[in-house]
Formats: sequence, structure tokens, C-alpha cells
Amino acid sequence: MRGFFGVGVEGISKELNVGNLVRSSHAFGAGFFFAITPQIDIRAMQQSDTSAAFQHLPYYQYDSVAAMMLPQGCQLVGVELTDDAVELPSFKHPTRAAYVLGPEMGSLSPEMQDRCDHIIKIPMKFCVNVGVAGALVMYDRNVSMGNYAPRPVVPGGRLPEMKPVQKGGLRRKIRSKKQG
Repeated sequence: MRGFFGVGVEGISKELNVGNLVRSSHAFGAGFFFAITPQIDIRAMQQSDTSAAFQHLPYYQYDSVAAMMLPQGCQLVGVELTDDAVELPSFKHPTRAAYVLGPEMGSLSPEMQDRCDHIIKIPMKFCVNVGVAGALVMYDRNVSMGNYAPRPVVPGGRLPEMKPVQKGGLRRKIRSKKQG
């Protein structure tokens, strides 16, 4: 998969939820994790992070939305249940993205929503746990941007075999012609 992504939270207040999200971020291959005005002790969230993600992922913490810095060219994607948000199955993920989720008992701040390049929502009846929501978004990114075979037309149908990508084939042909 090309590009990179990071995951962050704004105003998070439950250590175990964000620990779960950090662990999932590590498992899905995130490049970094960030928090804006967390209401928790970051070290306490490591109780539910059994992968020791912070030993493998850079962590950034910001005192405000305005202070938040992202890598150049990285698009900020808010995950929020709003009427005008794009539903996740219809969303084309940016190659370079940072996904931000709000607090458990609230929403992304108006400042954060204004800063977002995109706002997406998971089509469901009501909000789910922050860790679950983040995992769903990362899974969708992985499936939509990964090099996977298309799904079969019928349930239980066989998947078409994917041919491995050949790299450097032209060079090999040129070299073998010169040598022969």
C-alpha cells in the first residue's frame, strides 16, 4: 500500500478506549498517533495497549487544534456523525491522511471540524466506542487501498487469483539481449 496515515483523538477521556485505538493503529500500520487536549494521563492508556505501540509509533500531543502540526501534504479526516459527512463506504481515502476522532461523550470541536479537509461517518444508528470506530476506518482504508482481489460475485464464490506484480522486467529483457 502506498502513502501513510496517522490516527489521533481530540479531548479523549478514557484510557482504555484510547489504548485500544493506539494498539489497533499499530496493528493496521499507522505511521504516527496524536492527541489534542487529552483529558487523561497518556501513560495510563498503555494498560490496554498490549502491543507496546508507543515503542513503535511516534506520538505527538498538542495543547490546541491550532497548535496541531501534520506532515506536509497530509489531509486531515474527521470521523464524526454529521448530516453532511461522507459515508465511509463512499469515501476515497487520501494517500497521505491523518484521521481524528472525538471524545467518547461528545463530538469533534467546531475548530477541529473547520480544520478537517474531509469529514466522514460510519453508517450506523448511533455512535460506537472510539476504538471500534477507529478500527472500522482503518480497516476500510486497508481494504480500499490495499492490493486485494475483487470480492466474488456470489456468496462463498472463489476469488480470482492475483498475479504477482513483476518488477524490473524491462531491465531483465534488455540485459539478456545485450548478453546474448
